[in-house]
Amino acid sequence: MTTSDTISLFLKDEAATSRLGEDLALALKAGDCLALSGDLGAGKSSLARAILRAIADDEGLEVPSPTFTLVQSYDLRIPVSHFDLYRLGHPAELTELGFDEALENGICLVEWPEMAEDELPADRITLRLAHEGSGRRATIGAAGAQALRIRRVLAIRNFLDDAGYPDAKRRFLTGDASLRAYEYVHPNDAPSKILMDWRPHPEGPPVYDGKSYPKVVHLAQNAYPFVAIADALRGRGFATPEIYKVDYEQGILLIEDLGSQGVLDDAGRPIAERYRQSVACLAHLHSMQIPQDIPVSTTHTHHIPDFDRTAMKMEVQLVLDWHIAWKRGTPPTDAERAEYLAIWDSLIDALAAAEKNLLLRDFHSPNIIWREQESGIRKVGLIDFQDAMIGPTAYDLASIVQDARVTIEPDLFRQLMDDYLSLRRAQGGFDEAGFMKAWAIMSAQRNCKLAGLWVRLLQRDGKPGYLKHMPRTLTYLQVALEHEALAPLRDWCARAGIRPKRIISSGSA
Repeated sequence: MTTSDTISLFLKDEAATSRLGEDLALALKAGDCLALSGDLGAGKSSLARAILRAIADDEGLEVPSPTFTLVQSYDLRIPVSHFDLYRLGHPAELTELGFDEALENGICLVEWPEMAEDELPADRITLRLAHEGSGRRATIGAAGAQALRIRRVLAIRNFLDDAGYPDAKRRFLTGDASLRAYEYVHPNDAPSKILMDWRPHPEGPPVYDGKSYPKVVHLAQNAYPFVAIADALRGRGFATPEIYKVDYEQGILLIEDLGSQGVLDDAGRPIAERYRQSVACLAHLHSMQIPQDIPVSTTHTHHIPDFDRTAMKMEVQLVLDWHIAWKRGTPPTDAERAEYLAIWDSLIDALAAAEKNLLLRDFHSPNIIWREQESGIRKVGLIDFQDAMIGPTAYDLASIVQDARVTIEPDLFRQLMDDYLSLRRAQGGFDEAGFMKAWAIMSAQRNCKLAGLWVRLLQRDGKPGYLKHMPRTLTYLQVALEHEALAPLRDWCARAGIRPKRIISSGSA
């Protein structure tokens, strides 16, 4: 096999071998073949066992040697098949063992790969273990994206070493629809922490005025905004993660673990008490003014961007660019496009007098941590706010009372709206009619964006799972369109065929 990258590591003891296995468990993806070579007793089985236990997040997982069975399969977060080919009679027998199918659906760990000759994939990852003094030398060969993934997890291990946690256990937590991934970090005799892996990525093609889509809509490009917003909110009594260590250049952050409870029950339904407390937290946030310029370090100040006309229109164009052709089979005409954008220009003009302050942008169930042991606004843990902007505060209320990931039924919707409005009235100086108009506009803006985004994730990014949110999104949009200020958009959507199969009236808004 020809490789373009070779990595050499000294493993001083068995614990170091296990740590390498944990690191590789975070780097491997479905379709990867890891070929483990080395003499008897070199540590191949130990490394395979560490990888399997890390993926399973089970240190007691039984990992029997597949010496006699030749293959042992594990139904884990990513399916893993552990092959030992020492007793393989002929390389062609690999197909009979189901290797091709196992590789298509998951990860293959292969001990004694030399017994398979050329039957293994050419793009496999090779790892050779050899005794060296009192320890072992691991030599890894990989190419392309596989090499980048391995080097990345090793860079994170070095980051944890520098942070004072050289022996910390690492476990997969989650990835999101963006380019970030997260790990649990379990230091010895210390509370767990969260590792945010926010690697730099190419900017992407220009879509407007020479800028890429993320820049036009003000999506955060590095860790500075996350740190700035976290510190600003935490300093005002909100529950945001404490930042322990940051490497801005590499995009690696070690932050506080706020907990694992959310605002949904085991069946994925909203827990009313937790949503009501979240809305109260939002009302409190909207009662205070957050500065637009926040110092992050002695050399960097984060300027929170405005949710401006260009960003709003770029987002709502997702309906034109993705949703309509998917819905009806034909793209919008030039006349439809021009009318739609003109309507949005008028709606954005109508926001000129709206209350504006910090908006978190994605204040909904995936980004809210429930902290039962706390009180007041600290019951609501806030995460994923790096894309925060200054704009109509009504946007964040729309995002929680019309949660994109879970159906908020009309009764709960009305309760949440009443809670928020009552709290804001009590604060004094609240323009309720103006706020409700802004709420309808921002709800429509957000749901038009999402109606296009779900299709883009399907067709461009190969992520069909988000399409299940489409009926809910269109129903939420219909609720927003009930406001008289949105009559032109309501008529346009009706003509374009953008409507839910089942319309649920809000009885409000």
